[in-house]
Parts: sequence; C-alpha cells; structure tokens
Amino acid sequence: MTRIELARKGIVTDEMKEVAAGEGVAAEALAEDIASGVSVIPINTRRTIKPIGIGRNLRTKINANIGTSKDKVSTDEEREKLDILVKYGADAVMDLSTGGPIRELRAMMLARSPIAIGTVPIYEAAVSAAEGKGSISKMTADDLFGVIEAHAASGVDFVTVHCGLTMKAVERLRDEGRILDIVSRGGSFLLEWMVYNEKENPLLVQYDRLLEIARQYDMTLSLGDGMRPGCLADATDRTQIEELLTLGELRDKAVEGGVQVIIEGPGHVPLNQVELNVRLEKEICKGAPFYVLGPLVTDIGMGYDHISAAIGGAVAGAAGADFLCYVTPSEHIRLPTIEDVKEGVIVSKLAAHAADIAKGIKGAMDADMKMAKCRKALDWNGQIGLSLNPEKVREWRAEVPPTESEVCSMCGEFCAIRTVERALKKKG
Repeated sequence: MTRIELARKGIVTDEMKEVAAGEGVAAEALAEDIASGVSVIPINTRRTIKPIGIGRNLRTKINANIGTSKDKVSTDEEREKLDILVKYGADAVMDLSTGGPIRELRAMMLARSPIAIGTVPIYEAAVSAAEGKGSISKMTADDLFGVIEAHAASGVDFVTVHCGLTMKAVERLRDEGRILDIVSRGGSFLLEWMVYNEKENPLLVQYDRLLEIARQYDMTLSLGDGMRPGCLADATDRTQIEELLTLGELRDKAVEGGVQVIIEGPGHVPLNQVELNVRLEKEICKGAPFYVLGPLVTDIGMGYDHISAAIGGAVAGAAGADFLCYVTPSEHIRLPTIEDVKEGVIVSKLAAHAADIAKGIKGAMDADMKMAKCRKALDWNGQIGLSLNPEKVREWRAEVPPTESEVCSMCGEFCAIRTVERALKKKG
C-alpha cells in the first residue's frame, strides 16, 4: 500500500513519526494530512533516506537543480555540486541533465544522495528521440512511459510530469499573444510533439498509466506547469490559469488513487501577484503542496536572479507555498557552477526561513533568538556557527580584523552594543 492508503487506514508509519517529530507536529495529524493530499513524504519504496515532509504546517522546504547539458558534461563536477547542496541544507535535488551519460549521472546521484531526488523524465525521452530518431516529434507514448517507469524503478523519489498541457491550452496560447510563449523545457518538448503529431498530450490521455507506475513505487508526482509565465507581463494570464484548473482535476484523481502529488507553480510573477498565485493554487488544488520556481519578481535580474527569486520565494512561502525551487546567480545565462549552486541554496534557505517565521512554524524563531543572544554577548564563535555560511563569515571577519577581538571592524571601539551595556551598568 502507498502512504496515502496506509494513512487512510489510520496506520502511522515510522517515517511519518520521524517527520512529525522533526517538525514538532502530531504524527496522527500528519498522517491525516497525507491521507487528504495536503502533505507528502516523497520517498520511493526502493530508497532508504532521511524522510522529509512537504505541506501544511511543515517547514518550507527547498530544492536545488543540477545536471549536465551538451555544452558541458562533467560527472565529477555534478558530484561536487551534489555534495555542496547537501552540505548547505537543500532538502531535495533534481537532476535536469540533457547531455552526456544521463542514466549514469542519475545512478551516481541515487547512490550518493542522502536527500530526495527528482527528475523530469521527458528530458531523457526527448533527447533519446532526437538522437535516435532524428526528432522529438518521433518519440512515442511508449518511449516516454518507458523512461518514466525506468526512473521509478531506479529509485527516483519524485518526477515532474507536464500533464496539464492540453491541445486546448495550446490553442489558447496561440490566441492570447504572450510575449514568451513557453519557457518550460519539458512543456516545449510536449508542445512540439503535440503540434507535429496533431495529438493530445500522452501524459493526459494515459494518466491512469502514469498513476499506476507512481503507485507501484509510491513515487510522488510533481504536476508540472508547462504554461508557467516566463516574464512578468505574462503572469497570471488565462493560459496559466487554465492549466492550473486542469492540474486541480488531475490532483483529485491522483489522491483518490493513492498517489502523492505536488503542484508546480510560476515562474516570473510581479510581487503584488505572488500571494494571489498561492491562494489560487491552494483553492483550485484543494490545499495540495505548492512547489514554486522562485518566483522571480523582476525580469532584469540577470546575474542576481537568485536574489529576485529569494524575494519572491519569501513572499510565496509566507502566503502558503510549501516547496521552493532555488534559482542560481547564473539563471538565464549558463549552466551553474559549484559556487552558483552554493549561493542559490543559501539564499533559498534564507527565503524559506523568513517564510517559516512569518507563518509561525513551530521552532522557526529558535535560531534567530540564539543569534540575538550571541550578538548581545559579543560571542563571535556563536554568531559564526549560527550563520548559513560559517566559512564566509569567518573569512570576512579575518580580512579586516578589529583592534579589539570582541567587536567588529565596522564599529570598532564605538560598538553600539558594548557602549550601551557599559552605560547601563554604570547607571545601575
């Protein structure tokens, strides 16, 4: 039985108990949320990893994307990226490889990663069709489902599948006049296949087949947003909302069939529309966990898109989004480096943490309270230890060492904390 089916029978598994204990919630309440589809624990039955929960009343989680392209293939570098993102606190990792030995790269990640792993199976299916048959349009439904099943059987914990991209949505896209039609790579592959073959999306037509594969391995489906906006001007348009309505229907069918589901969301969204997008998803998809890419709140942040995404992610998380996909400084420019991955994870962790404080998640303020006390005590080792990047803080402090060890080189002898403490002690 799947986790949903076990939870419906009132069975609280060990992993549910472990997640609940780590989150400070009742295990029975978590089981009820899993049964109703508002929380998930994404772990394939073939994997043994530390479980995480994504959803209602749980800490906001973050995902980091890595993977190769044809322009750069290095298994060693991807291995190092994986180690870095785990070290700095990513809760999950997705392999988005489209070049080189894709299967071998995924096998390396599955063997090495202590956290949940996600993939986008259509990437491998499309690359194989382009290389083996000369065109993505010559991919068959069996080719696609064969890759999905292979990913599930290998132990992948969750997969992105763009089931909500329909022929009707494609026609609306033609009529609506978006600036950027589709920026989802998986969505573009499917659109090409649908247009050239004049057929409906196979992931939608054979959705029951997809559910059966997911159910067999208790693999979580992340229902992808192929129509997500790629610029602020396209945000929250009819094309995006139509796909979301379809995903809401597919969510119901999956949960009814015992399959865990996450809903993916935008994208590029103006700051004043971020909360609206979260509320729409929660209403239409009956509280299903919401997984957002950023969202990026400006289109001109090239080189700093990780900051734009962190701003949007904090607002989205505070409004109820459950899972943030990191964005690196090199988004829209090139394949991320190891340092890009590190920076992307850290700023996404900050966004998630800020969101948890705003949501009142149990224990979210604990580290902040400890930091405040360390600052009061001028305890630099404590402050460094509580930071998200201790190495960087320690290095910067050493670059311009203060004349007195208990202060910093910005304020020096005029440290406000020390000045006030001395004055108050004297008056007392």
